[in-house]
Amino acid sequence: MHTTGLHLLDYLVFALYFIAVSAYGYWIYRRKQTGDNTAGDYFLAEGSLTYWAIGASLIASNISAEHFIGMSGSGFAIGLAISTYEWMSAATLLVVAVFFVPVYLKNKIYTMPQFLRSRYSPLVATLMAVFWLLAYVFVNLTSILYLGALALELTTGLDFYAAILGLALFAIFITIGGMRVIGYTDVVQVAVLVLGGLATVYLALSMVAEHYGSEGVFAGLALIREKAPSHFHMILPKGHQYYKDLPGLTVLIGAMWINNLNYWGCNQYIIQRALGADLPTARKGILFAAFLKLLIPVIVVLPGISAFVLYSEGMFQQEMLDANGVVKPDFAYPTLLNLLPMGMKGLAFAALIAAVVASLAGKANSVATIFSLDIYKRYFDKEASDAKLVRVGKIAIAVSMLIAIMVAPQLRSLEQTYQFIQEYMSFITPGAFAIFLLGMFWRRTTSGAALAAALLTIPLSAAFKFLAPEIPFLDRLGWVFVLIVGLMVVMSLSRNKEDTSIEIDVKLFRVEPSFIVGGVIICGILTALYTVFW
Repeated sequence: MHTTGLHLLDYLVFALYFIAVSAYGYWIYRRKQTGDNTAGDYFLAEGSLTYWAIGASLIASNISAEHFIGMSGSGFAIGLAISTYEWMSAATLLVVAVFFVPVYLKNKIYTMPQFLRSRYSPLVATLMAVFWLLAYVFVNLTSILYLGALALELTTGLDFYAAILGLALFAIFITIGGMRVIGYTDVVQVAVLVLGGLATVYLALSMVAEHYGSEGVFAGLALIREKAPSHFHMILPKGHQYYKDLPGLTVLIGAMWINNLNYWGCNQYIIQRALGADLPTARKGILFAAFLKLLIPVIVVLPGISAFVLYSEGMFQQEMLDANGVVKPDFAYPTLLNLLPMGMKGLAFAALIAAVVASLAGKANSVATIFSLDIYKRYFDKEASDAKLVRVGKIAIAVSMLIAIMVAPQLRSLEQTYQFIQEYMSFITPGAFAIFLLGMFWRRTTSGAALAAALLTIPLSAAFKFLAPEIPFLDRLGWVFVLIVGLMVVMSLSRNKEDTSIEIDVKLFRVEPSFIVGGVIICGILTALYTVFW
């Protein structure tokens, strides 16, 4: 039986983390300050981020409680197959670095709505900006706050609502210095989340080994594969209990690519990290992020599978039940945290908070960027100064966090929060990615076609979900994408017009030899992983 709560040593470790992040963020803010707090500097940290800061910030913004709690919970329920979101993302990042980033940088694109306005029309840009703002606030911020507060409640005994408020305030504090501070503090956040995550993996695998009369991490790894063979398949067969979540080859050669390319290549709070850098630096940062991505399933999925094996052996049966006596996979990671020894628990706790706060700060900054530059300046105050835009951005952060605080408790009824995030973000994904893909690489695409795609993506996705609920959501995403692309092609061909507003220089698609070497290594590792764990 575990003991809920932190000991003095745990609080000291966490306090050290908090002080280090805050002090480093303040030092970066003062050191980089130029005296003119421009909008470009606040929202994008123009020219300020090194490649390792960009890569770390990409991962810190991406990895959050939805991974530590949600993906670990999916590891408990489904197994290693949930890792496909991470490992396929590593391959996706290579594509984004080669083909997407050069287009954005060549055309001096700072926000995704700006790209849509330049390529299509203000109406398309505004419509998608509203969609993104709603998704960031009501899906991303709320789910991260919920999962982070759930972890705090289960590991420290802190009141759930107090935990939500504390996480939101900490994230707002980090955003004060803008993207420059977020980017560099994310380096510390990633270091902490990796160290703390590895501590939890070590404990989980050691516990499995000890339970079966053995010892050592590698013994534990061999045992969880032996005791839970069904949890070590990357490609789920038709008829599998969770086939609807991860439908067979779709995760390898199907709509998972659409999902990931949209997320990493057309998503403001992700790609924003690279838009303030030059092309070589941006590519190196993205390659660094791809290597880090390979590590994430080790940190978050293996503990979930370990918890499943131990639970199957009769351990922490009560801890995995909610108030209604139902097994909650999302309780797996917090349950393991409570088993960590003093000090290590504080480190793992700090890792979880680092992931939550970094992701909240990154998403909140993107809300501020889109609202200030694409909504407020365009429709409310076209002559707004940079200082005013920064103030408006900070207000947008506060308002979005307030909304998320109020909505987050409503997610308590979910079984696997990670799958909730993926499914409901997929309502926007098909149309958004079709608009970007054709807009970048097919000059004939018209504004009318893009507007039709933006208007139809949610209704079509909803129609598939409610009229054909048996179709897995990733397959639904793929079908909606195909339908929308087909419609856009037909509409565009009916108009004899070619767009020239976005410049594409194919020479920029060439990459340095070092990038090729890194990309080949990543693809080789992925091939080995999918071959061994097919």
